[in-house]
Amino acid sequence: MINGIIHRLSTGCQWRKLPERFGPWQTVHNRHMLWSADGTWERLLQRVQAIADAAGEVDWNVNIDSTSIRAHQHAAGAPKNPPPRPPSASKGATQRSLHLHAHVRLLLFLVEAARQAKPSAVPVAG
Repeated sequence: MINGIIHRLSTGCQWRKLPERFGPWQTVHNRHMLWSADGTWERLLQRVQAIADAAGEVDWNVNIDSTSIRAHQHAAGAPKNPPPRPPSASKGATQRSLHLHAHVRLLLFLVEAARQAKPSAVPVAG
């Protein structure tokens, strides 16, 4: 029974393709599912690990090489073009705002330049 389960897990074959020497595939499959559900496999693993650890046969050091980890193909990079901007309240509102701002700055610059050139010629805005 255990050999049939180990064979299936190590080869990745379908349960129906399990060799006859392990018995009926349905029996092996049902036993594997039962032992997985009730924790039998977990208890077996813990027992084998405890015996091997007591004998000094287990090396608990884990080494992870990050160069072998690959990102999913969709994580290869961000799009080159930024997403489209949502439409503003009115078409061209941003451009009109920039132009108005530039005109106001120019007007203030000219008023200040005229004030410095002829202090009495330009009336004080207020």
